[in-house]
Amino acid sequence: MEHSSKRRMLLAVMAMWCGSGKAASRAMPLPVSAKADPARALHFPRDHGSHPDFRIEWWYVTGWLRDHAMRELGFQVTFFRAKPQLKPGNPSAFNPEHIIVAHAALSDPMRRQLIHVQHAGRAVFDLAGAATDDTHVWLDNWRLKRHDNGYGAQITSTELALNLRLTPTQPLLPQGVNGYSRKGPDADAASHYYSLPQLQVRGTLRSSGTAGPVSGHAWLDHEWSSSYLPRNAAGWDWIGINLDDGGALMAFRMRTKGDVRPLWSAATLRDRTGRVQRYGINAVQFSELRLWQSPRTGVKYPVAFRVKVGDLEVIIEPLFDDQENDTRRTTGAMYWEGAVRASTNGQSIGHGYLELTGYGEPLTL
Repeated sequence: MEHSSKRRMLLAVMAMWCGSGKAASRAMPLPVSAKADPARALHFPRDHGSHPDFRIEWWYVTGWLRDHAMRELGFQVTFFRAKPQLKPGNPSAFNPEHIIVAHAALSDPMRRQLIHVQHAGRAVFDLAGAATDDTHVWLDNWRLKRHDNGYGAQITSTELALNLRLTPTQPLLPQGVNGYSRKGPDADAASHYYSLPQLQVRGTLRSSGTAGPVSGHAWLDHEWSSSYLPRNAAGWDWIGINLDDGGALMAFRMRTKGDVRPLWSAATLRDRTGRVQRYGINAVQFSELRLWQSPRTGVKYPVAFRVKVGDLEVIIEPLFDDQENDTRRTTGAMYWEGAVRASTNGQSIGHGYLELTGYGEPLTL
């Protein structure tokens, strides 16, 4: 996402883990975290790696697959790194400088419900961690690693297993201004953020006792920040769409609780020729078209939207409605994140993902 969650849910992670350090924080100052800087340019391959001076970071992959039966499936693989506000100077090897959280999900329209797995651990003893020189983030045998010709993603669990190769077909796309992405009126609410749309995907998938080859297209976001949510923000809505003509559309809005006007919004559109246009709050509009109420939590989510970005108007519809994510075991949060279709004038123009946070209760950091 101009906000992966990501956008994806680190705010809830930090709320949960940082809460354990409140007593220590009253006794002594907490370590100072780095802030997103508009003067800082992105440098690669270094910025593919982790940024441990920042409080939160995620590598967020979403996409559409086809299996051997040509069924359409949505998937997401997300690795989070969180820097807890613990008392400094603790010499114990069990005192974690960072927490690694991983989520993976499969949107299967035959089931019409998400298959979701999650994992969390302290970055100690090489059991979990995130390299700083390039993308390599791991948690036991779950990992995301960049190679010369792309990325490898591996998730292994009883319910769901993914082994995917993600190959770039286009240059990376810096979000905001040269990768500095504002999230609100206050300049401190910002991140460094880039995307890799139109990734070619090949690999294997196992779920529901069956396994086989899959292929498709994906979108990768990498984002890091120490102050993500602006003041008074309840949550965000975000889309990342791989357009059928080879283009890419990212758009988001930050919401305040009970206010139909967005606190902030932005979008980036890269057309099929590679030309990039960026849009600010006055040129980006999300209009809710349809609500879905979760039978488990009772939360109502706007799962269909009309999104206007400049002169472009796109209708967003879910692959199916029930794509609510239950990550309470690792983050304490419930949110909606799922595969969506994009259309204009009744004609399909792309496929991607929609993320909706802060609808059950406002996110806090």
